[in-house]
Amino acid sequence: MEHTDALQAAPVEETDLRQLDPRYRTVLRIVGTIWSIPVLIVATVPGIAIENWSLYALVPALVTVALLIFRFPSRRWSARGYSLEDERLRVVRGIMFRFDTVVPFGRVQHIDVGQGPLERAFDLATLTVHTAGTHNSSVALPGLAHEDALAMRETIRAAIRRDTL
Repeated sequence: MEHTDALQAAPVEETDLRQLDPRYRTVLRIVGTIWSIPVLIVATVPGIAIENWSLYALVPALVTVALLIFRFPSRRWSARGYSLEDERLRVVRGIMFRFDTVVPFGRVQHIDVGQGPLERAFDLATLTVHTAGTHNSSVALPGLAHEDALAMRETIRAAIRRDTL
């Protein structure tokens, strides 16, 4: 498994990468909305409970909520990509720190396709590829259409079978 930080490596060729399913952006927005609830509560309660306390704390909270719901999910979605070719899985991710992970099929120990409740509701899945070793021994690729994740798992499994024969 190869890990490359874009700050130290040559520029990554992004044109061959596939984008995650657009429904994943919606899932990220729902997660952002859920995280926004405590932010709004913490910003609102002192303004209601304490006399002479201004609700000015609500303005930065509303800006934070807007970022959590609209800006961050779009940035996270667009900052990820993947390719499955040449007997390897390549996953690129990161906004500030860019990681380009390449997993050769020969190193794969097993493959999981998982779905949380939100992923199930949107027919999405996370493909997790486990490799030999202890440090960075698994690579997760969330935001795939469920049928695409299953097809990718079968492609990797077929390549592993060919290598072992």
